Amino acid sequence: MDDRSAEIEPSEEQIPNRTDDEKNEDKLRKIGNILWWKYPMVEVYRLLGLCNNFGYVIMLSAAHDILSDNTNGKQKGSPTSSSKSLQCNPLSTGTVLLADILPSLLIKVTAPFYMQKIKYSVRIAICMLFAFASFFMVAYSYTLWFSLLGVVFASISSGFGEITLLSYSAHFDKDVVSTWSSGTGGAGLFGALSYAGLTSAGMSPRKAVLVMNVIPFTFGLSFWLVLERPDCLTENEPLLASPRNAGSTFSGAELSYPLTLRTKLRVTKSLMQYMIPLFLVYFAEYFINQGLHELIYWDDTWLTPNEQYRWYQVDYQIGVFISRSSVNIFAFKKIWFLAALQNINLVFLVFEAYFHFLPSVWIMFVIILYEGLLGGACYVNAFYRISKEVKPEHREFSMGVASMADSCGIALAGVTALPVHNALCSNWRSRIR
Repeated sequence: MDDRSAEIEPSEEQIPNRTDDEKNEDKLRKIGNILWWKYPMVEVYRLLGLCNNFGYVIMLSAAHDILSDNTNGKQKGSPTSSSKSLQCNPLSTGTVLLADILPSLLIKVTAPFYMQKIKYSVRIAICMLFAFASFFMVAYSYTLWFSLLGVVFASISSGFGEITLLSYSAHFDKDVVSTWSSGTGGAGLFGALSYAGLTSAGMSPRKAVLVMNVIPFTFGLSFWLVLERPDCLTENEPLLASPRNAGSTFSGAELSYPLTLRTKLRVTKSLMQYMIPLFLVYFAEYFINQGLHELIYWDDTWLTPNEQYRWYQVDYQIGVFISRSSVNIFAFKKIWFLAALQNINLVFLVFEAYFHFLPSVWIMFVIILYEGLLGGACYVNAFYRISKEVKPEHREFSMGVASMADSCGIALAGVTALPVHNALCSNWRSRIR
């Protein structure tokens, strides 16, 4: 028997300030619980994490194709071409990375200070609309600026969703942080694998992107029909004085006043021990992924340069998924060490992009898998430590603020990738001549 069947649910009279919309939302969730047999909330959070980050991953996986299609036309790799040739897009894939991260970063920087004024249900609707729009725009665009606008919309959806659902996770058991992280890692793996698989099977990149519209639909269903609404939660409630599980009953004494600006700044300062390693590890790995991957490939293999780029993304996401799913088995406190290892990776691969000394693409696949393991481990262990070490009354705010760190690192990686791409391409052109 489901343990939750024995819980005593509070009546609507026990929960103050209930609007008709909130009551209707509860009815939808009850229908969802019947349909899904009250699926464990930690698993629902895994699905939400997957759906939320899916569009972001697709845009990065398709970055090389987006730029090739809108600047050079279809790029055709040749397995018999000279091993000293280097195919360079006029723009680095860091361009797509910037379009995919800057809007999300802007949301994360500002949202913790105003997000509570927006209902959770409205936030999720915004995420869905922007996700749908992003896939359609990229699929039907024939100009670079419009494609990049579609990428921007995917970024808005992902950033809004991440800060919303990480804050919402404070109302559930702390294990949802692990399953959320696992879900976001799964988004990387599932997104990169589905895109690479569909295009390798013969589907055009445009059609492959269009197929992905099923994901925003699943995202909305998961939140409104499946995810259980904490009985103690109102749509615009202040930060919590103490953590509560989904089945807990409401008590007015459990609510506190919103945090003051001074308190928010003090809490943010205390989070630097988690945020700085996150920043460093994400700078290194996204500089590698969007600044170097497109310049490191082999002509004498069965994969074209475009295909190698796609499968690099899959390989990286496999590593991320494995490590993000591991925190309940093995927690690693020294996240600074993970950041240092990732930056050693970066230095090594900058030399590889310049000298091209690795003998085989298989060695590159091993390095990229290791890169993904480090990045995923740093992310999940940082947020897991926050969920355990930060005071309960600060936890919801802290989750949202800490998510800014990885976005800042990714944004800096995108900015840095542009001149490095141009310098490496110029160097190789001069050496070939």
